[in-house]
Amino acid sequence: MAASRGNQLRTTSARLASFGLEDAPPVGVLAETDGAPVTAPETLHVLTTLEEVRTATETVAASGQRLISIMTPDLEPDIYDQAPILDIIKRFVLGHSFAKVRVLMRDQARLVSGANHFLAMAHRLTSYLEIRVRAPQYQALAAAYCIADDRAIVYRLRADRAEGIVGFNNPPIARQFLQEFDAIWQASGGEEREVRIARR
Repeated sequence: MAASRGNQLRTTSARLASFGLEDAPPVGVLAETDGAPVTAPETLHVLTTLEEVRTATETVAASGQRLISIMTPDLEPDIYDQAPILDIIKRFVLGHSFAKVRVLMRDQARLVSGANHFLAMAHRLTSYLEIRVRAPQYQALAAAYCIADDRAIVYRLRADRAEGIVGFNNPPIARQFLQEFDAIWQASGGEEREVRIARR
């Protein structure tokens, strides 16, 4: 049993290395107890399915106290256009003073053709939720992530894949990507890069 556990940790550590985070804190396997994720401080968990990514994103967002930062190509509907995450973000912005949700997306072309509940919510909560299109020099970025404050993060190296990591209490990794997000956010400012939210 101990040997099996050791092999499992070596395997997940090798997979974590593929995210360029070899020097990160210990890695574990995302597990559940009575339906609630196990969240050991300073531990990164490997995600392998869309359902795990969705659950991890909901847990990370629900832990936010003042700021949620989302990097996404197109407000991925399988993650962000779902009732649980929409409810979490709505409660977040309405339940915390000075709460803010920032979203950076690659483009909005895929949003034009259909209804998107996240965008509809953003229209109602414009004081709390801002969406920007990434500046041209950052269009090629393939990663997707959600950061709560500067502490919790769910991260995928490629937005078109479910494989990723989550740290529910990992400030070093969360801050690393928050710095990247902040730089892109600043470079993507201006009215021409703000997503126009059509009135419904």
